[in-house]
Amino acid sequence: MIVLCVHQVFDLMRKQEKTRLAEVAAEKEHNEAIQAHKDIERQRKLAEEQRNLVQQQAQAKAQMLRYEDELARKRQQMDHEAQRRHNGELVKMQEESSIRKEKAKIATEEQIQAQQRQTEKERAELERETIRVKAMAEAEGRAHEAKLTEEQNRRMLLDRINGEREKWLAAINTTFSHIEGGVRTLLTDRNKIIMTVGGVTALAAGVYTTREGARVTWGYINRILGQPSLIRESSMGRFPWASSVSQFKNKISTAAGAAASAEGEKPLENVILHHSLKKRIERLARATANTKSHQAPFRNMMFYGPPGTGKTMVAREIARKSGLDYAMMTGGDVAPLGAQAVTKIHQIFDWAKKSNKGLLLFIDEADAFLCERNSTYMSEAQRSALNALLFRTGDQSRDIVLVLATNRPGDLDSAVTDRIDEVIEFPLPGEEERFKLLKLYLNKYLDGEDKESNLKWSSFFKKKSQKITVEGDLTDQVIREAAKKLEGFSGREIAKLVAGVQAAVYGRKDCVLDSQLFEEIVDYKIEEHHQRIRLATEGGQSFP
Repeated sequence: MIVLCVHQVFDLMRKQEKTRLAEVAAEKEHNEAIQAHKDIERQRKLAEEQRNLVQQQAQAKAQMLRYEDELARKRQQMDHEAQRRHNGELVKMQEESSIRKEKAKIATEEQIQAQQRQTEKERAELERETIRVKAMAEAEGRAHEAKLTEEQNRRMLLDRINGEREKWLAAINTTFSHIEGGVRTLLTDRNKIIMTVGGVTALAAGVYTTREGARVTWGYINRILGQPSLIRESSMGRFPWASSVSQFKNKISTAAGAAASAEGEKPLENVILHHSLKKRIERLARATANTKSHQAPFRNMMFYGPPGTGKTMVAREIARKSGLDYAMMTGGDVAPLGAQAVTKIHQIFDWAKKSNKGLLLFIDEADAFLCERNSTYMSEAQRSALNALLFRTGDQSRDIVLVLATNRPGDLDSAVTDRIDEVIEFPLPGEEERFKLLKLYLNKYLDGEDKESNLKWSSFFKKKSQKITVEGDLTDQVIREAAKKLEGFSGREIAKLVAGVQAAVYGRKDCVLDSQLFEEIVDYKIEEHHQRIRLATEGGQSFP
C-alpha cells in the first residue's frame, strides 16, 4: 500500500516534471518565436531605414546635381556676359580706331587737295604770265615788222585805191545811167508801177515767212529729234534720216572689225597699256557688249589717273568695240550754261532712250562738273545740274552706261562715286609700255603708216609730205635706251616727243633721222619735263 502510494507519488512527480518540462519547452518555443518575430521586425526596420537612407541619399544627390547644374548655368551666363562686354569693348575700340583713321585720312586728303589746288593755281598764274610775256614779245615783233613795211604798203595801197576809185566811178556812172532810164520808163507807166510795188511786197513777205517758218521748224526738229548741244561726238545721227546712215556705218565698221580679227588684229590693239590693265579693259568691253543681249543692267565705270595716260582713248575704244551707240561730252561745258544746264542734262538722258542698242555716255573731265556739292567754288546752277544727273542715275539702267574720266577722283561728290561699279586706275606707262609707245608713234609720224588717213578721199587731193628717211643706226636698242630715260612721261608726252622729233627732221634739208638727232630731242624733252615739274612744285618765280 505504501509502495503503491510511493509509485503514485513518483508517477505524479514524473507527470508534473513532464508538465513542467513541456511548459518550459513551450515557453522556450514561445520565447524563440517572440525572438524570431523581434528579429524579423528588427530586420524590417533595418531594411526600411536602409531604404529611407537610400532615398535620402538619392534626394541629396539629385539636389546636389540640381545645385551644380544651376551653378554651371550661372557660371555660363556670367561667362557669356563677360564675353559680351568684352566684345562690345572691342567693337567700340575698333569703331573709335576707324573713326580716328578716317578723320586722319580725311585731314590728309584735304591737305593734299589744298596743296594740289594751290599748285594748280600757281601753275595757272605762271602759264598766264608766260602767255602774256610771249604775246607781248610777239606783238612787239609784229609792230616792228609792220613799221618797216608801213611806207611801202602805204604807197601800194594808195596806188591800188586810186585805180579802184576810177574803176568804181566808171561803174557807178554806167549803173546810174541805166537806173535813170528804167525809173523814167517806170514813172511814165502806171501799170508797171503797181506791178513793181506788188512784186516787191510779195517778195518781202515771202522771204520773211520762209525765214521765220524755217527757224520755227528747225527749232522744233532740233528739240524733238536733234542731238543735245552738250554732246561733242556721237554715233547717233542728228536727224531722222541719219539713223540709216549710222546703221550702214556700223555694219561697215563691224565687217572691218571682223576682217581685222581674221587677220590676227586683236581688240584695243592700238592702245598701249600694262598687260593686266589691258586684259581687264578688254573684259569690260566684252561684258558691256554682252550686257544688252542678256537684258542685264549696265555697270558704270570711272577712269582716273594722271593726264595723258589714255583714259579718253580707252573710253572711246570701249564705246566702239562694245557695239553700243556712244556719246561723248566734257564736264567743262556744263558750267558756262548756267541755269540752262539742268535742262541740257535732262535732254541728254531723254535723247539716250532713243537708242535701240543702248548708249555709252562718256564724260571727260568729270571733276569739273561732278565735284563735291559743298565746295565753295561750285555755283548754284552747277549744283542743280549735278542733282539732275544724280536723279537720272539713281537706279541701275538697261539703256545707258555711264563712264567718267578724271584726273582728281577725290574731288568727285560721294553720291557720284556711289553710282560707280568699276573703278580703274591708269598709271604712268612703265618701261615696256614706253618702248611700245615710242615704236607706235615713230611708225605713225615718221613712217607714215596712218592707214585711216590713207583711206580718206581727201588724201588724193592733198600734197604728199616729203618722205622721212630713218637711218639704220636708230635700232630697237636705241629706242629701248630712250624708253628707260623717259621715266615719269605720260603717253601724251611721248606723242609730243615724237612730234618734236618729226619737226626736227623737217628742219633738215635731207629729212633724215639718225640716232644722234633722236637722242638729242629725247634729252631736250627730258630736261623740259624736269623743268616743268620744278616749276609746278616750286610755284611762281619772278624773272628780272
